[in-house]
Amino acid sequence: MRLWPKGGLWRHSDFLKLWSAETISVFGSQFTGLALPLVAVLVLDASAFAVSALVVIEFLPFILFAIPAGVWVDRLRRKPILVIGDLARAGLLVTIPVAYALDALTLGHLYVVGFFVGICTVFFDVAYQSYLPSLVERAQLVEGNSKLEISRSTSQLTGPGAAGGIVSALGGPVAILIDSISFVVSAVFLFAIRKEEKLPEKVEGAVRPSMLADAREGLSFVIRNPYLRPISICTGSSNFFWSMGGALLVVYAVRELEMSAALLGIAFSLGNVGPLVAAFTTSRISNRLGVGPTILTMSFVFSGSMLFVPLASKDTALPLLAASGVIGGFGAVAYNITQLSFRQAICPERLQGRMNAVIRFLVWGTMPLGALLGGALGTWIGLRPALWVAAIGAFFTFLPILLSPVPKLRETPEPIEEEPRTDEALSTLHAAADPLSLTDGP
Repeated sequence: MRLWPKGGLWRHSDFLKLWSAETISVFGSQFTGLALPLVAVLVLDASAFAVSALVVIEFLPFILFAIPAGVWVDRLRRKPILVIGDLARAGLLVTIPVAYALDALTLGHLYVVGFFVGICTVFFDVAYQSYLPSLVERAQLVEGNSKLEISRSTSQLTGPGAAGGIVSALGGPVAILIDSISFVVSAVFLFAIRKEEKLPEKVEGAVRPSMLADAREGLSFVIRNPYLRPISICTGSSNFFWSMGGALLVVYAVRELEMSAALLGIAFSLGNVGPLVAAFTTSRISNRLGVGPTILTMSFVFSGSMLFVPLASKDTALPLLAASGVIGGFGAVAYNITQLSFRQAICPERLQGRMNAVIRFLVWGTMPLGALLGGALGTWIGLRPALWVAAIGAFFTFLPILLSPVPKLRETPEPIEEEPRTDEALSTLHAAADPLSLTDGP
Protein backbone atom coordinates (compact mmCIF):
# COMPACT_ATOMS: atom_id res chain seq x y z
CA MET A 1 0.00 0.00 0.00
CA ARG A 2 1.36 3.43 -0.99
CA LEU A 3 1.64 5.65 2.10
CA TRP A 4 2.51 8.82 0.21
CA PRO A 5 0.89 10.09 -3.02
CA LYS A 6 3.02 9.79 -6.12
CA GLY A 7 3.42 12.43 -8.78
CA GLY A 8 2.92 16.17 -9.01
CA LEU A 9 4.13 18.34 -6.15
CA TRP A 10 3.86 15.47 -3.65
CA ARG A 11 7.44 14.59 -4.66
CA HIS A 12 8.71 18.18 -4.71
CA SER A 13 10.66 18.43 -1.44
CA ASP A 14 11.11 22.20 -1.47
CA PHE A 15 7.43 22.82 -2.16
CA LEU A 16 6.54 20.44 0.68
CA LYS A 17 8.66 22.54 3.04
CA LEU A 18 6.93 25.70 1.86
CA TRP A 19 3.59 23.96 2.26
CA SER A 20 4.46 22.78 5.77
CA ALA A 21 5.56 26.27 6.77
CA GLU A 22 2.33 27.78 5.47
CA THR A 23 0.19 25.11 7.14
CA ILE A 24 1.72 25.68 10.57
CA SER A 25 1.76 29.46 10.28
CA VAL A 26 -1.78 29.87 9.03
CA PHE A 27 -3.14 27.53 11.71
CA GLY A 28 -1.50 29.63 14.40
CA SER A 29 -2.76 32.82 12.79
CA GLN A 30 -6.34 31.67 13.36
CA PHE A 31 -5.67 32.05 17.08
CA THR A 32 -4.57 35.67 16.80
CA GLY A 33 -7.27 36.48 14.26
CA LEU A 34 -9.94 35.63 16.83
CA ALA A 35 -8.00 36.41 20.02
CA LEU A 36 -6.77 39.92 19.21
CA PRO A 37 -10.20 41.56 18.83
CA LEU A 38 -11.53 39.49 21.73
CA VAL A 39 -8.67 40.72 23.92
CA ALA A 40 -9.64 44.26 22.96
CA VAL A 41 -13.34 43.63 23.67
CA LEU A 42 -13.22 41.35 26.72
CA VAL A 43 -9.95 42.32 28.45
CA LEU A 44 -9.68 46.01 27.58
CA ASP A 45 -13.44 46.72 27.12
CA ALA A 46 -12.81 48.45 23.78
CA SER A 47 -15.63 50.15 21.87
CA ALA A 48 -16.77 49.11 18.39
CA PHE A 49 -14.83 52.01 16.89
CA ALA A 50 -11.68 51.09 18.85
CA VAL A 51 -11.88 47.50 17.58
CA SER A 52 -12.37 48.67 13.99
CA ALA A 53 -9.39 51.01 14.47
CA LEU A 54 -7.32 47.94 15.36
CA VAL A 55 -8.29 46.38 12.01
CA VAL A 56 -7.39 49.64 10.26
CA ILE A 57 -3.96 49.74 11.87
CA GLU A 58 -3.25 46.10 11.00
CA PHE A 59 -3.91 46.75 7.30
CA LEU A 60 -2.53 50.29 7.08
CA PRO A 61 0.93 48.97 6.09
CA PHE A 62 -0.59 47.64 2.87
CA ILE A 63 -1.23 51.24 1.87
CA LEU A 64 2.09 52.59 3.09
CA PHE A 65 4.55 49.82 2.25
CA ALA A 66 3.13 47.41 -0.34
CA ILE A 67 4.58 49.02 -3.47
CA PRO A 68 8.10 49.60 -2.10
CA ALA A 69 8.00 46.04 -0.72
CA GLY A 70 7.40 44.77 -4.26
CA VAL A 71 10.45 46.63 -5.53
CA TRP A 72 12.64 45.11 -2.82
CA VAL A 73 11.23 41.63 -3.44
CA ASP A 74 12.17 41.91 -7.13
CA ARG A 75 15.70 43.02 -6.21
CA LEU A 76 16.50 40.57 -3.39
CA ARG A 77 16.30 36.85 -2.73
CA ARG A 78 12.84 36.01 -1.46
CA LYS A 79 13.51 33.18 1.00
CA PRO A 80 15.41 35.38 3.51
CA ILE A 81 12.54 37.87 3.41
CA LEU A 82 10.12 35.06 4.30
CA VAL A 83 12.25 33.77 7.17
CA ILE A 84 12.87 37.22 8.65
CA GLY A 85 9.17 38.09 8.30
CA ASP A 86 8.14 35.01 10.29
CA LEU A 87 10.68 35.56 13.07
CA ALA A 88 9.85 39.25 13.38
CA ARG A 89 6.14 38.52 13.71
CA ALA A 90 6.88 35.91 16.37
CA GLY A 91 8.90 38.43 18.38
CA LEU A 92 6.23 41.11 18.13
CA LEU A 93 3.29 38.90 19.07
CA VAL A 94 5.00 37.41 22.12
CA THR A 95 5.06 40.87 23.73
CA ILE A 96 1.26 40.74 24.15
CA PRO A 97 1.09 37.78 26.56
CA VAL A 98 4.19 39.11 28.34
CA ALA A 99 2.54 42.52 28.84
CA TYR A 100 -0.68 40.83 29.96
CA ALA A 101 1.20 38.73 32.51
CA LEU A 102 2.81 41.91 33.87
CA ASP A 103 -0.59 43.65 34.00
CA ALA A 104 0.73 46.24 31.54
CA LEU A 105 -1.35 45.48 28.44
CA THR A 106 -3.03 48.49 26.84
CA LEU A 107 -4.99 49.19 23.69
CA GLY A 108 -2.06 51.26 22.47
CA HIS A 109 0.17 48.18 22.79
CA LEU A 110 -2.21 46.19 20.58
CA TYR A 111 -2.16 49.01 18.01
CA VAL A 112 1.65 49.14 17.90
CA VAL A 113 2.02 45.37 17.60
CA GLY A 114 -0.73 45.21 14.98
CA PHE A 115 0.97 47.90 12.88
CA PHE A 116 4.44 46.34 12.91
CA VAL A 117 3.07 42.83 12.38
CA GLY A 118 1.25 44.32 9.39
CA ILE A 119 4.53 45.64 7.96
CA CYS A 120 6.11 42.19 8.29
CA THR A 121 3.05 40.63 6.67
CA VAL A 122 3.29 43.00 3.70
CA PHE A 123 6.85 41.92 2.91
CA PHE A 124 6.11 38.26 3.66
CA ASP A 125 3.00 38.06 1.49
CA VAL A 126 4.54 39.83 -1.49
CA ALA A 127 7.65 37.62 -1.30
CA TYR A 128 5.52 34.50 -0.74
CA GLN A 129 3.32 34.99 -3.80
CA SER A 130 6.38 35.86 -5.91
CA TYR A 131 8.41 32.91 -4.59
CA LEU A 132 6.08 30.11 -5.68
CA PRO A 133 6.53 30.68 -9.47
CA SER A 134 10.30 30.40 -9.03
CA LEU A 135 9.95 27.23 -6.94
CA VAL A 136 7.58 25.20 -9.16
CA GLU A 137 6.89 24.91 -12.88
CA ARG A 138 4.35 27.19 -14.56
CA ALA A 139 2.03 24.24 -15.21
CA GLN A 140 2.09 23.40 -11.48
CA LEU A 141 0.90 26.80 -10.24
CA VAL A 142 -2.77 25.87 -9.89
CA GLU A 143 -1.83 22.64 -8.11
CA GLY A 144 0.56 24.51 -5.84
CA ASN A 145 -1.92 27.27 -4.98
CA SER A 146 -4.66 24.69 -4.44
CA LYS A 147 -2.53 22.69 -2.02
CA LEU A 148 -1.57 25.83 -0.13
CA GLU A 149 -5.22 26.80 -0.01
CA ILE A 150 -6.13 23.35 1.34
CA SER A 151 -3.87 24.07 4.30
CA ARG A 152 -5.31 27.53 4.74
CA SER A 153 -8.89 26.26 4.54
CA THR A 154 -8.24 23.31 6.85
CA SER A 155 -6.65 25.65 9.35
CA GLN A 156 -9.57 28.03 9.06
CA LEU A 157 -11.92 25.10 9.58
CA THR A 158 -10.28 23.80 12.74
CA GLY A 159 -8.38 26.85 13.99
CA PRO A 160 -11.22 29.15 15.12
CA GLY A 161 -12.91 26.38 17.10
CA ALA A 162 -9.63 25.55 18.83
CA ALA A 163 -8.89 29.24 19.31
CA GLY A 164 -12.34 29.88 20.76
CA GLY A 165 -11.87 27.04 23.22
CA ILE A 166 -8.43 28.27 24.26
CA VAL A 167 -9.62 31.87 24.59
CA SER A 168 -12.52 30.70 26.75
CA ALA A 169 -10.37 28.42 28.91
CA LEU A 170 -7.01 30.20 29.09
CA GLY A 171 -7.59 33.69 27.71
CA GLY A 172 -6.73 35.56 24.52
CA PRO A 173 -3.06 36.26 25.36
CA VAL A 174 -2.33 32.52 25.52
CA ALA A 175 -3.87 32.05 22.07
CA ILE A 176 -1.62 34.81 20.72
CA LEU A 177 1.41 33.08 22.28
CA ILE A 178 0.56 29.94 20.29
CA ASP A 179 0.56 31.99 17.08
CA SER A 180 3.97 33.40 17.99
CA ILE A 181 5.37 29.89 18.35
CA SER A 182 3.85 28.84 15.01
CA PHE A 183 5.76 31.60 13.22
CA VAL A 184 9.05 30.28 14.62
CA VAL A 185 8.31 26.74 13.41
CA SER A 186 7.30 28.12 10.00
CA ALA A 187 10.60 29.96 9.73
CA VAL A 188 12.51 26.72 10.38
CA PHE A 189 10.76 24.96 7.47
CA LEU A 190 11.35 27.91 5.14
CA PHE A 191 15.02 28.05 6.06
CA ALA A 192 15.34 24.37 5.08
CA ILE A 193 14.33 24.99 1.44
CA ARG A 194 17.35 24.12 -0.69
CA LYS A 195 16.64 25.54 -4.14
CA GLU A 196 19.04 28.36 -4.84
CA GLU A 197 17.49 31.63 -5.91
CA LYS A 198 19.08 33.73 -8.60
CA LEU A 199 19.11 37.48 -8.33
CA PRO A 200 17.89 39.38 -11.43
CA GLU A 201 20.66 39.64 -14.00
CA LYS A 202 22.37 43.00 -14.26
CA VAL A 203 23.30 44.39 -17.62
CA GLU A 204 26.96 45.37 -17.54
CA GLY A 205 27.38 49.14 -17.61
CA ALA A 206 23.64 49.76 -17.19
CA VAL A 207 22.40 52.11 -14.49
CA ARG A 208 19.87 50.49 -12.18
CA PRO A 209 16.52 52.31 -12.24
CA SER A 210 15.49 54.12 -9.09
CA MET A 211 13.03 52.46 -6.76
CA LEU A 212 10.42 54.97 -7.85
CA ALA A 213 10.92 54.10 -11.52
CA ASP A 214 10.63 50.37 -10.70
CA ALA A 215 7.50 51.01 -8.66
CA ARG A 216 5.91 53.01 -11.47
CA GLU A 217 6.71 50.22 -13.93
CA GLY A 218 4.91 47.68 -11.78
CA LEU A 219 1.92 49.98 -11.30
CA SER A 220 1.73 50.62 -15.04
CA PHE A 221 1.90 46.89 -15.80
CA VAL A 222 -1.15 46.17 -13.63
CA ILE A 223 -3.23 49.21 -14.59
CA ARG A 224 -2.72 48.75 -18.34
CA ASN A 225 -3.44 45.02 -18.36
CA PRO A 226 -7.05 44.36 -19.49
CA TYR A 227 -7.30 41.31 -17.21
CA LEU A 228 -5.46 42.45 -14.09
CA ARG A 229 -7.25 45.80 -13.92
CA PRO A 230 -10.84 44.46 -13.54
CA ILE A 231 -9.66 41.68 -11.24
CA SER A 232 -8.04 44.30 -9.01
CA ILE A 233 -11.17 46.47 -9.00
CA CYS A 234 -13.42 43.52 -8.13
CA THR A 235 -11.15 42.26 -5.37
CA GLY A 236 -10.47 45.72 -3.95
CA SER A 237 -14.12 46.75 -3.80
CA SER A 238 -15.08 43.39 -2.30
CA ASN A 239 -12.39 43.71 0.36
CA PHE A 240 -13.64 47.22 1.15
CA PHE A 241 -17.19 46.10 1.91
CA TRP A 242 -16.17 42.85 3.61
CA SER A 243 -13.83 44.83 5.85
CA MET A 244 -16.73 47.12 6.74
CA GLY A 245 -18.64 44.07 7.92
CA GLY A 246 -15.65 42.24 9.34
CA ALA A 247 -14.68 45.15 11.58
CA LEU A 248 -18.08 44.90 13.26
CA LEU A 249 -18.63 41.15 13.20
CA VAL A 250 -17.05 40.18 16.54
CA VAL A 251 -18.68 43.09 18.39
CA TYR A 252 -22.02 42.38 16.69
CA ALA A 253 -21.84 38.66 17.51
CA VAL A 254 -20.87 39.21 21.15
CA ARG A 255 -23.07 42.18 22.03
CA GLU A 256 -26.18 41.84 19.84
CA LEU A 257 -26.31 38.11 19.10
CA GLU A 258 -24.92 37.25 22.58
CA MET A 259 -22.54 34.61 21.23
CA SER A 260 -19.74 33.33 23.46
CA ALA A 261 -16.15 33.12 22.23
CA ALA A 262 -16.49 29.34 21.91
CA LEU A 263 -19.75 29.59 19.92
CA LEU A 264 -18.28 32.26 17.66
CA GLY A 265 -15.28 30.03 17.04
CA ILE A 266 -17.62 27.16 16.11
CA ALA A 267 -19.50 29.42 13.68
CA PHE A 268 -16.25 30.42 11.99
CA SER A 269 -15.08 26.81 11.85
CA LEU A 270 -18.34 25.58 10.30
CA GLY A 271 -18.22 28.42 7.80
CA ASN A 272 -14.77 27.35 6.70
CA VAL A 273 -16.13 24.11 5.25
CA GLY A 274 -16.76 26.15 2.08
CA PRO A 275 -13.13 27.23 1.58
CA LEU A 276 -11.93 23.68 2.21
CA VAL A 277 -14.28 22.25 -0.44
CA ALA A 278 -13.17 24.96 -2.86
CA ALA A 279 -9.51 24.17 -2.27
CA PHE A 280 -10.11 20.55 -3.32
CA THR A 281 -12.39 21.26 -6.29
CA THR A 282 -11.21 24.51 -7.89
CA SER A 283 -8.83 22.83 -10.32
CA ARG A 284 -11.63 20.64 -11.70
CA ILE A 285 -14.06 23.56 -11.85
CA SER A 286 -11.53 25.71 -13.72
CA ASN A 287 -10.77 22.91 -16.18
CA ARG A 288 -14.47 22.44 -16.90
CA LEU A 289 -15.62 26.06 -17.08
CA GLY A 290 -12.42 27.76 -18.21
CA VAL A 291 -10.29 30.32 -16.38
CA GLY A 292 -12.36 33.42 -17.12
CA PRO A 293 -15.84 31.93 -16.50
CA THR A 294 -14.59 30.47 -13.21
CA ILE A 295 -13.35 33.87 -12.05
CA LEU A 296 -16.69 35.49 -12.97
CA THR A 297 -18.87 32.75 -11.44
CA MET A 298 -17.00 32.72 -8.15
CA SER A 299 -16.94 36.51 -7.89
CA PHE A 300 -20.75 36.42 -8.11
CA VAL A 301 -20.99 33.62 -5.52
CA PHE A 302 -19.05 35.44 -2.83
CA SER A 303 -20.59 38.84 -3.63
CA GLY A 304 -23.97 38.05 -2.06
CA SER A 305 -22.98 35.83 0.83
CA MET A 306 -22.64 38.66 3.37
CA LEU A 307 -26.41 39.24 3.26
CA PHE A 308 -26.80 36.38 5.76
CA VAL A 309 -24.95 38.33 8.48
CA PRO A 310 -27.39 41.21 9.15
CA LEU A 311 -30.29 38.75 8.76
CA ALA A 312 -29.06 36.79 11.81
CA SER A 313 -30.90 36.86 15.13
CA LYS A 314 -30.01 35.37 18.50
CA ASP A 315 -31.80 32.16 17.51
CA THR A 316 -30.34 31.91 13.99
CA ALA A 317 -26.88 33.35 14.62
CA LEU A 318 -24.96 30.09 14.34
CA PRO A 319 -26.54 28.71 11.12
CA LEU A 320 -26.63 32.06 9.29
CA LEU A 321 -23.07 33.09 10.15
CA ALA A 322 -21.92 29.61 9.19
CA ALA A 323 -23.88 29.77 5.91
CA SER A 324 -22.28 33.10 5.07
CA GLY A 325 -18.88 31.56 5.67
CA VAL A 326 -19.61 28.44 3.62
CA ILE A 327 -20.96 30.23 0.55
CA GLY A 328 -18.67 33.25 0.69
CA GLY A 329 -15.65 31.16 1.56
CA PHE A 330 -16.23 28.72 -1.27
CA GLY A 331 -16.58 31.50 -3.84
CA ALA A 332 -13.70 33.55 -2.50
CA VAL A 333 -11.23 30.68 -2.32
CA ALA A 334 -12.08 29.33 -5.77
CA TYR A 335 -11.83 32.87 -7.12
CA ASN A 336 -8.50 33.51 -5.39
CA ILE A 337 -6.87 30.25 -6.47
CA THR A 338 -7.88 30.83 -10.09
CA GLN A 339 -7.03 34.50 -10.38
CA LEU A 340 -3.78 34.21 -8.40
CA SER A 341 -2.52 31.33 -10.55
CA PHE A 342 -3.59 33.30 -13.63
CA ARG A 343 -1.69 36.40 -12.46
CA GLN A 344 1.44 34.43 -11.65
CA ALA A 345 1.33 32.67 -15.03
CA ILE A 346 1.00 35.77 -17.25
CA CYS A 347 3.52 37.94 -15.40
CA PRO A 348 7.25 37.92 -16.33
CA GLU A 349 9.53 36.70 -13.55
CA ARG A 350 11.29 40.07 -13.21
CA LEU A 351 7.94 41.76 -12.39
CA GLN A 352 6.44 39.15 -10.06
CA GLY A 353 7.20 41.08 -6.87
CA ARG A 354 5.96 44.40 -8.17
CA MET A 355 2.86 42.92 -9.80
CA ASN A 356 1.86 41.16 -6.58
CA ALA A 357 2.74 44.22 -4.49
CA VAL A 358 0.73 46.61 -6.65
CA ILE A 359 -2.30 44.34 -6.54
CA ARG A 360 -1.89 43.92 -2.79
CA PHE A 361 -1.70 47.70 -2.48
CA LEU A 362 -4.86 48.14 -4.54
CA VAL A 363 -6.93 45.33 -3.02
CA TRP A 364 -5.70 45.21 0.58
CA GLY A 365 -5.30 48.95 0.84
CA THR A 366 -9.09 49.24 0.76
CA MET A 367 -9.41 47.15 3.92
CA PRO A 368 -8.47 49.79 6.51
CA LEU A 369 -10.71 52.29 4.76
CA GLY A 370 -13.62 49.86 4.84
CA ALA A 371 -12.95 48.92 8.46
CA LEU A 372 -12.76 52.57 9.49
CA LEU A 373 -16.04 53.37 7.75
CA GLY A 374 -17.62 50.26 9.25
CA GLY A 375 -16.59 51.31 12.75
CA ALA A 376 -17.89 54.83 12.19
CA LEU A 377 -21.22 53.62 10.77
CA GLY A 378 -21.57 51.06 13.56
CA THR A 379 -21.19 53.87 16.10
CA TRP A 380 -23.49 56.33 14.31
CA ILE A 381 -26.34 54.19 12.97
CA GLY A 382 -25.93 50.92 14.88
CA LEU A 383 -24.24 47.60 14.19
CA ARG A 384 -27.00 45.88 12.20
CA PRO A 385 -27.76 48.85 9.87
CA ALA A 386 -24.04 49.26 9.21
CA LEU A 387 -23.80 45.56 8.32
CA TRP A 388 -26.68 46.01 5.86
CA VAL A 389 -24.76 48.82 4.14
CA ALA A 390 -21.71 46.56 3.85
CA ALA A 391 -23.70 43.57 2.59
CA ILE A 392 -25.56 45.54 -0.09
CA GLY A 393 -22.34 47.15 -1.30
CA ALA A 394 -20.58 43.79 -1.45
CA PHE A 395 -23.39 42.33 -3.58
CA PHE A 396 -22.40 44.40 -6.63
CA THR A 397 -18.63 43.82 -6.58
CA PHE A 398 -18.71 41.18 -9.35
CA LEU A 399 -19.66 43.79 -11.97
CA PRO A 400 -16.09 44.81 -12.98
CA ILE A 401 -15.39 41.18 -13.96
CA LEU A 402 -18.69 40.85 -15.82
CA LEU A 403 -17.99 43.97 -17.91
CA SER A 404 -14.40 43.01 -18.76
CA PRO A 405 -12.73 40.61 -21.25
CA VAL A 406 -12.07 38.12 -18.41
CA PRO A 407 -15.23 35.95 -18.89
CA LYS A 408 -14.20 35.20 -22.52
CA LEU A 409 -10.86 33.76 -21.45
CA ARG A 410 -10.96 29.95 -21.58
CA GLU A 411 -7.24 29.26 -21.05
CA THR A 412 -4.35 31.13 -19.45
CA PRO A 413 -2.31 33.03 -22.08
CA GLU A 414 1.47 32.98 -22.23
CA PRO A 415 3.46 35.43 -20.09
CA ILE A 416 3.52 39.02 -21.34
CA GLU A 417 7.15 39.60 -22.24
CA GLU A 418 7.08 43.10 -23.67
CA GLU A 419 8.38 45.98 -21.60
CA PRO A 420 5.45 47.82 -20.04
CA ARG A 421 5.36 51.55 -20.66
CA THR A 422 5.24 53.97 -17.79
CA ASP A 423 2.52 56.53 -18.21
CA GLU A 424 3.30 60.10 -17.27
CA ALA A 425 -0.11 60.18 -15.63
CA LEU A 426 1.31 57.85 -12.98
CA SER A 427 3.44 60.70 -11.71
CA THR A 428 0.86 61.05 -8.96
CA LEU A 429 2.70 58.15 -7.34
CA HIS A 430 5.41 60.67 -6.39
CA ALA A 431 3.08 62.11 -3.78
CA ALA A 432 2.62 58.74 -2.11
CA ALA A 433 6.26 57.81 -2.56
CA ASP A 434 7.89 60.75 -0.80
CA PRO A 435 7.22 59.65 2.80
CA LEU A 436 8.34 56.12 1.92
CA SER A 437 11.86 57.20 0.91
CA LEU A 438 11.69 55.55 -2.49
CA THR A 439 15.31 56.19 -3.36
CA ASP A 440 17.81 54.03 -5.19
CA GLY A 441 18.16 50.64 -3.52
CA PRO A 442 20.86 47.97 -3.66
